[in-house]
Amino acid sequence: MAEEAGFSTLSTVGRPAYPGVDDTVALAAAAGATTTIGLLSGLLLGTVWPPVLLAKVAAGIDGVSDGRLTLGLGIGNRADDFIVEDRPMAGLGKRIDDDLETYRKVWDGEPVGGGAQAAVPAGTRRVPMIFGGPAPASFRRMARWGEGYVGASFPPPMIETDFNAARKAWYEEGNEGEPRLVALAHFSLGDTKAGRTNIHDYYSVAGPQIAGMITDNVCTSPEKVRAAITNFRSDRGRRADVQHRHGRYRRDREAGRAGPLIVSAQHRARATGSRFRP
Repeated sequence: MAEEAGFSTLSTVGRPAYPGVDDTVALAAAAGATTTIGLLSGLLLGTVWPPVLLAKVAAGIDGVSDGRLTLGLGIGNRADDFIVEDRPMAGLGKRIDDDLETYRKVWDGEPVGGGAQAAVPAGTRRVPMIFGGPAPASFRRMARWGEGYVGASFPPPMIETDFNAARKAWYEEGNEGEPRLVALAHFSLGDTKAGRTNIHDYYSVAGPQIAGMITDNVCTSPEKVRAAITNFRSDRGRRADVQHRHGRYRRDREAGRAGPLIVSAQHRARATGSRFRP
């Protein structure tokens, strides 16, 4: 439905310690159900995964989708998400930096596990990555390793500061062009009451103020969807560059193959139905 509606990308949002389908499973399923729409993990917690395993899984999804995956990464801030015994909630910044080195080695076909075999087929590409997080190290990491930044699920004026910081880090790293900038917006177009309740519950761990603000900004009708798009395209929204100017996506839009917004599918057992909903 999202592909037919002209969205450029289908995104997941999730964490291990929450009822729902894992990002990698959802994206693999989406890859098999679609042919052109981009796929984004927004954001997957890289630090809870063994790095070789995640690099292999990401390369597999990218391969079966014919190069449509962008790996969106965060480091996490909730202790219950760290369910792998030897990957606790400590030293996350250094861990993700080490993991990124490992991802690249895996995708470049270097042997893994002390043997002679690579984890991925020859010709596997380096999966493009984007990053989230408000810390200065997050912006530097994005500029060094990635192609863009994912803002939080807040109104445009609140994420403008983070987008500007992402641009600054991008230029300071000596990168050309513009970083890809992504803003998250939640939509509940079926059972809107259940949708809003689920969104609030998902973000309740962040505190009642943030959960309430995000819930208040959920789009619950086509009219509110259009209003949200208009808001993101306003002067302030343009400065936030929600319509990112990454070259590949710009060419897709000019050719009529992609839309400017990303649709997020929140997978949860108690959500309104099990289908992807644009």
